[in-house]
Amino acid sequence: MRRGLAWALFLFVAGLEAHATPPPLTAKDLALMLRAGYSNGAVIKELATRHFADTLDQTKEASLVQAGANTDLLGALKSGAYAVPPEQAKAAQEKLETDAKRRAAQAQEALKFNTLYQAQLAQQRAAASARPAIVTDHFLHPLVKGDLVSFRNGTFSRFDDDALEKKKLIGLYFSAHWCGPCRKFTPELVAYYNRVAPQHPEFEVIFVSNDRNQFGFETYFRETNMPWPAIDFQKLSGKDAIRRYAGSGIPCLVVLDAAGKVVSDSFNGKEYLGPGKVLQDLDAIFAGAPPAQIAARQ
Repeated sequence: MRRGLAWALFLFVAGLEAHATPPPLTAKDLALMLRAGYSNGAVIKELATRHFADTLDQTKEASLVQAGANTDLLGALKSGAYAVPPEQAKAAQEKLETDAKRRAAQAQEALKFNTLYQAQLAQQRAAASARPAIVTDHFLHPLVKGDLVSFRNGTFSRFDDDALEKKKLIGLYFSAHWCGPCRKFTPELVAYYNRVAPQHPEFEVIFVSNDRNQFGFETYFRETNMPWPAIDFQKLSGKDAIRRYAGSGIPCLVVLDAAGKVVSDSFNGKEYLGPGKVLQDLDAIFAGAPPAQIAARQ
Protein backbone atom coordinates (compact mmCIF):
# COMPACT_ATOMS: atom_id res chain seq x y z
CA MET A 1 0.00 0.00 0.00
CA ARG A 2 2.74 2.44 1.01
CA ARG A 3 4.80 1.50 -2.02
CA GLY A 4 1.85 2.26 -4.32
CA LEU A 5 1.26 5.60 -2.58
CA ALA A 6 4.93 6.52 -2.88
CA TRP A 7 4.89 5.72 -6.60
CA ALA A 8 1.71 7.73 -7.14
CA LEU A 9 3.23 10.67 -5.28
CA PHE A 10 6.33 10.38 -7.43
CA LEU A 11 4.24 10.59 -10.58
CA PHE A 12 2.32 13.52 -9.13
CA VAL A 13 5.50 15.45 -8.32
CA ALA A 14 7.01 14.49 -11.67
CA GLY A 15 3.93 15.97 -13.29
CA LEU A 16 4.51 19.22 -11.44
CA GLU A 17 8.14 19.39 -12.51
CA ALA A 18 7.29 18.71 -16.13
CA HIS A 19 5.35 21.96 -16.46
CA ALA A 20 6.46 25.56 -16.08
CA THR A 21 2.87 26.34 -15.04
CA PRO A 22 1.47 23.59 -12.79
CA PRO A 23 -1.70 21.99 -14.16
CA PRO A 24 -5.03 22.40 -12.33
CA LEU A 25 -5.92 19.88 -9.67
CA THR A 26 -8.36 16.99 -9.68
CA ALA A 27 -10.10 15.30 -6.78
CA LYS A 28 -7.58 12.46 -7.09
CA ASP A 29 -4.68 14.94 -6.82
CA LEU A 30 -6.16 16.47 -3.69
CA ALA A 31 -6.64 13.06 -2.05
CA LEU A 32 -3.09 12.17 -2.88
CA MET A 33 -1.77 15.39 -1.33
CA LEU A 34 -3.75 14.80 1.86
CA ARG A 35 -2.48 11.22 2.17
CA ALA A 36 1.06 12.45 1.58
CA GLY A 37 0.80 14.73 4.62
CA TYR A 38 -0.39 18.07 3.24
CA SER A 39 -2.69 19.95 5.62
CA ASN A 40 -6.14 21.09 4.50
CA GLY A 41 -4.91 24.71 4.64
CA ALA A 42 -1.95 23.90 2.39
CA VAL A 43 -4.26 22.19 -0.09
CA ILE A 44 -6.55 25.23 -0.18
CA LYS A 45 -3.55 27.51 -0.85
CA GLU A 46 -2.54 25.22 -3.71
CA LEU A 47 -6.09 25.41 -5.07
CA ALA A 48 -5.86 29.21 -5.07
CA THR A 49 -2.86 28.98 -7.39
CA ARG A 50 -3.79 26.07 -9.60
CA HIS A 51 -7.59 25.90 -9.38
CA PHE A 52 -9.85 22.85 -9.43
CA ALA A 53 -10.67 21.25 -12.78
CA ASP A 54 -12.91 18.45 -11.69
CA THR A 55 -16.42 17.70 -10.49
CA LEU A 56 -17.14 16.79 -6.90
CA ASP A 57 -19.63 13.93 -6.97
CA GLN A 58 -20.55 11.76 -4.03
CA THR A 59 -17.85 9.13 -4.71
CA LYS A 60 -15.05 11.69 -5.00
CA GLU A 61 -16.24 13.52 -1.90
CA ALA A 62 -16.18 10.26 0.08
CA SER A 63 -12.64 9.59 -1.18
CA LEU A 64 -11.49 13.04 -0.03
CA VAL A 65 -13.09 12.60 3.39
CA GLN A 66 -11.34 9.27 3.74
CA ALA A 67 -8.04 10.96 2.81
CA GLY A 68 -8.55 13.58 5.54
CA ALA A 69 -10.47 16.47 3.92
CA ASN A 70 -12.26 18.70 6.43
CA THR A 71 -15.42 20.80 6.03
CA ASP A 72 -13.44 23.91 5.03
CA LEU A 73 -11.82 22.17 2.09
CA LEU A 74 -15.01 20.47 1.00
CA GLY A 75 -16.94 23.73 1.29
CA ALA A 76 -14.33 25.54 -0.81
CA LEU A 77 -14.63 22.93 -3.54
CA LYS A 78 -18.43 22.99 -3.52
CA SER A 79 -18.56 26.77 -3.63
CA GLY A 80 -16.83 26.87 -6.98
CA ALA A 81 -14.46 29.58 -5.73
CA TYR A 82 -11.47 27.63 -6.97
CA ALA A 83 -12.96 26.28 -10.16
CA VAL A 84 -11.03 26.76 -13.37
CA PRO A 85 -12.29 29.91 -15.15
CA PRO A 86 -14.74 29.00 -17.97
CA GLU A 87 -12.44 30.35 -20.66
CA GLN A 88 -9.68 27.99 -19.49
CA ALA A 89 -11.84 24.97 -18.71
CA LYS A 90 -11.51 23.26 -22.10
CA ALA A 91 -7.76 23.77 -22.32
CA ALA A 92 -7.37 22.60 -18.75
CA GLN A 93 -9.40 19.46 -19.42
CA GLU A 94 -7.32 18.64 -22.48
CA LYS A 95 -4.16 19.20 -20.46
CA LEU A 96 -5.42 16.89 -17.71
CA GLU A 97 -6.21 14.18 -20.23
CA THR A 98 -2.76 14.53 -21.82
CA ASP A 99 -1.10 14.38 -18.41
CA ALA A 100 -3.15 11.35 -17.46
CA LYS A 101 -2.03 9.51 -20.58
CA ARG A 102 1.58 10.49 -19.96
CA ARG A 103 1.42 9.27 -16.35
CA ALA A 104 -0.17 6.03 -17.48
CA ALA A 105 2.65 5.54 -20.00
CA GLN A 106 5.24 6.26 -17.28
CA ALA A 107 3.59 3.78 -14.96
CA GLN A 108 3.53 1.15 -17.69
CA GLU A 109 7.20 1.74 -18.47
CA ALA A 110 8.10 1.53 -14.79
CA LEU A 111 6.14 -1.70 -14.49
CA LYS A 112 7.97 -3.13 -17.47
CA PHE A 113 11.38 -2.33 -16.02
CA ASN A 114 10.35 -3.60 -12.61
CA THR A 115 9.18 -6.87 -14.17
CA LEU A 116 12.47 -7.16 -16.05
CA TYR A 117 14.40 -6.44 -12.85
CA GLN A 118 12.48 -9.08 -10.93
CA ALA A 119 13.12 -11.58 -13.72
CA GLN A 120 16.84 -10.82 -13.59
CA LEU A 121 16.82 -11.29 -9.82
CA ALA A 122 15.07 -14.63 -10.23
CA GLN A 123 17.69 -15.75 -12.76
CA GLN A 124 20.51 -14.70 -10.43
CA ARG A 125 18.96 -16.58 -7.51
CA ALA A 126 18.49 -19.67 -9.67
CA ALA A 127 22.11 -19.49 -10.85
CA ALA A 128 23.32 -19.05 -7.29
CA SER A 129 21.34 -22.05 -6.06
CA ALA A 130 22.66 -24.19 -8.92
CA ARG A 131 26.24 -23.16 -8.23
CA PRO A 132 28.21 -25.53 -5.99
CA ALA A 133 28.57 -24.27 -2.46
CA ILE A 134 31.91 -22.63 -1.76
CA VAL A 135 33.85 -24.57 0.83
CA THR A 136 35.25 -22.11 3.35
CA ASP A 137 37.04 -24.71 5.50
CA HIS A 138 40.56 -25.99 4.87
CA PHE A 139 40.58 -27.68 1.46
CA LEU A 140 41.98 -30.95 2.79
CA HIS A 141 39.84 -31.36 5.88
CA PRO A 142 36.67 -32.64 4.15
CA LEU A 143 38.78 -34.96 1.97
CA VAL A 144 40.37 -36.83 4.87
CA LYS A 145 37.95 -36.27 7.74
CA GLY A 146 37.73 -39.47 9.78
CA ASP A 147 40.24 -41.28 7.53
CA LEU A 148 43.60 -40.42 9.13
CA VAL A 149 45.64 -42.66 11.42
CA SER A 150 48.88 -42.22 13.34
CA PHE A 151 51.29 -44.61 15.01
CA ARG A 152 51.77 -43.95 18.72
CA ASN A 153 52.99 -46.15 21.55
CA GLY A 154 53.29 -49.18 19.31
CA THR A 155 49.79 -49.06 17.87
CA PHE A 156 47.73 -47.33 15.20
CA SER A 157 44.97 -44.98 16.31
CA ARG A 158 42.70 -42.36 14.81
CA PHE A 159 44.32 -38.98 14.21
CA ASP A 160 42.57 -35.78 15.29
CA ASP A 161 41.99 -34.44 11.79
CA ASP A 162 40.34 -31.26 13.07
CA ALA A 163 43.86 -30.01 13.78
CA LEU A 164 44.40 -29.81 10.00
CA GLU A 165 42.18 -26.74 9.78
CA LYS A 166 44.94 -24.74 11.47
CA LYS A 167 47.64 -25.89 9.05
CA LYS A 168 48.80 -23.52 6.33
CA LEU A 169 51.27 -25.88 4.63
CA ILE A 170 50.52 -29.56 4.03
CA GLY A 171 53.09 -31.94 2.59
CA LEU A 172 51.54 -34.94 0.81
CA TYR A 173 54.15 -37.71 0.88
CA PHE A 174 53.57 -40.37 -1.78
CA SER A 175 55.80 -43.32 -0.93
CA ALA A 176 55.89 -47.10 -0.38
CA HIS A 177 57.83 -49.77 1.54
CA TRP A 178 58.70 -51.72 -1.60
CA CYS A 179 60.38 -48.63 -3.12
CA GLY A 180 64.14 -48.52 -2.39
CA PRO A 181 64.61 -44.77 -3.04
CA CYS A 182 61.59 -44.16 -0.77
CA ARG A 183 63.10 -46.09 2.13
CA LYS A 184 66.31 -44.11 1.62
CA PHE A 185 64.61 -40.68 1.66
CA THR A 186 62.00 -41.29 4.39
CA PRO A 187 64.49 -41.17 7.32
CA GLU A 188 65.69 -37.82 5.94
CA LEU A 189 62.11 -36.52 5.87
CA VAL A 190 61.47 -37.83 9.39
CA ALA A 191 64.54 -36.01 10.70
CA TYR A 192 63.51 -32.83 8.88
CA TYR A 193 59.96 -33.00 10.22
CA ASN A 194 61.11 -33.62 13.80
CA ARG A 195 63.37 -30.59 13.52
CA VAL A 196 60.98 -28.02 11.95
CA ALA A 197 57.48 -29.10 12.98
CA PRO A 198 57.80 -28.01 16.65
CA GLN A 199 58.92 -24.56 15.45
CA HIS A 200 56.30 -24.31 12.70
CA PRO A 201 52.92 -25.60 13.91
CA GLU A 202 51.41 -24.39 10.64
CA PHE A 203 53.19 -27.26 8.85
CA GLU A 204 52.07 -30.89 8.54
CA VAL A 205 52.87 -33.96 6.45
CA ILE A 206 50.40 -36.67 5.44
CA PHE A 207 51.59 -40.06 4.20
CA VAL A 208 49.71 -41.31 1.13
CA SER A 209 50.75 -44.93 0.76
CA ASN A 210 51.56 -46.61 -2.54
CA ASP A 211 52.04 -49.94 -0.78
CA ARG A 212 50.47 -53.04 -2.24
CA ASN A 213 48.81 -54.26 0.97
CA GLN A 214 48.02 -53.40 4.57
CA PHE A 215 51.07 -55.30 5.84
CA GLY A 216 53.46 -53.27 3.71
CA PHE A 217 51.79 -50.05 4.80
CA GLU A 218 52.04 -50.86 8.52
CA THR A 219 55.57 -52.25 8.26
CA TYR A 220 56.83 -49.14 6.50
CA PHE A 221 55.15 -46.87 9.04
CA ARG A 222 56.63 -48.77 12.02
CA GLU A 223 60.15 -49.21 10.66
CA THR A 224 60.63 -45.54 9.83
CA ASN A 225 58.73 -44.18 12.88
CA MET A 226 56.75 -41.76 10.76
CA PRO A 227 55.75 -38.92 13.14
CA TRP A 228 52.98 -37.59 10.89
CA PRO A 229 49.51 -38.95 10.13
CA ALA A 230 48.67 -41.21 7.20
CA ILE A 231 45.52 -41.91 5.23
CA ASP A 232 44.15 -45.22 6.47
CA PHE A 233 45.19 -47.86 3.93
CA GLN A 234 41.60 -49.13 3.79
CA LYS A 235 40.37 -45.66 2.73
CA LEU A 236 42.90 -44.98 -0.03
CA SER A 237 40.71 -46.24 -2.85
CA GLY A 238 38.39 -43.21 -2.50
CA LYS A 239 41.08 -40.55 -2.45
CA ASP A 240 41.37 -39.63 -6.12
CA ALA A 241 41.11 -35.94 -5.24
CA ILE A 242 44.34 -36.31 -3.26
CA ARG A 243 46.14 -38.69 -5.61
CA ARG A 244 45.79 -36.18 -8.43
CA TYR A 245 48.62 -34.24 -6.79
CA ALA A 246 51.00 -37.19 -7.14
CA GLY A 247 53.68 -37.25 -9.80
CA SER A 248 54.50 -40.18 -12.09
CA GLY A 249 56.96 -41.73 -9.64
CA ILE A 250 57.87 -42.05 -5.97
CA PRO A 251 59.11 -40.84 -3.59
CA CYS A 252 57.10 -37.72 -4.30
CA LEU A 253 56.58 -34.86 -1.85
CA VAL A 254 54.11 -32.14 -2.76
CA VAL A 255 53.51 -29.13 -0.51
CA LEU A 256 50.12 -27.39 -0.71
CA ASP A 257 48.75 -24.28 0.93
CA ALA A 258 45.47 -24.15 2.83
CA ALA A 259 43.53 -23.51 -0.40
CA GLY A 260 45.01 -26.55 -2.15
CA LYS A 261 47.45 -24.64 -4.37
CA VAL A 262 50.78 -26.36 -5.04
CA VAL A 263 53.61 -24.47 -3.34
CA SER A 264 56.42 -26.93 -4.10
CA ASP A 265 56.56 -30.23 -6.00
CA SER A 266 59.00 -33.08 -6.56
CA PHE A 267 58.06 -32.88 -10.23
CA ASN A 268 58.17 -30.05 -12.73
CA GLY A 269 55.83 -31.41 -15.34
CA LYS A 270 57.40 -34.76 -16.25
CA GLU A 271 60.83 -33.76 -14.96
CA TYR A 272 61.66 -35.38 -11.63
CA LEU A 273 63.38 -32.93 -9.29
CA GLY A 274 63.13 -35.10 -6.20
CA PRO A 275 61.74 -34.50 -2.72
CA GLY A 276 65.01 -32.97 -1.54
CA LYS A 277 64.23 -29.92 -3.66
CA VAL A 278 60.92 -29.57 -1.81
CA LEU A 279 62.72 -29.54 1.55
CA GLN A 280 64.92 -26.72 0.24
CA ASP A 281 61.80 -24.77 -0.75
CA LEU A 282 60.33 -25.34 2.71
CA ASP A 283 63.52 -24.00 4.28
CA ALA A 284 63.16 -20.87 2.16
CA ILE A 285 59.53 -20.45 3.23
CA PHE A 286 60.34 -20.93 6.90
CA ALA A 287 63.12 -18.37 6.48
CA GLY A 288 60.56 -15.80 5.32
CA ALA A 289 60.08 -16.30 1.58
CA PRO A 290 56.38 -16.01 0.60
CA PRO A 291 54.90 -19.36 -0.49
CA ALA A 292 53.52 -17.66 -3.60
CA GLN A 293 57.07 -16.73 -4.62
CA ILE A 294 58.20 -20.35 -4.25
CA ALA A 295 55.17 -21.59 -6.20
CA ALA A 296 55.92 -19.14 -9.03
CA ARG A 297 59.23 -20.90 -9.61
CA GLN A 298 57.57 -24.27 -10.19
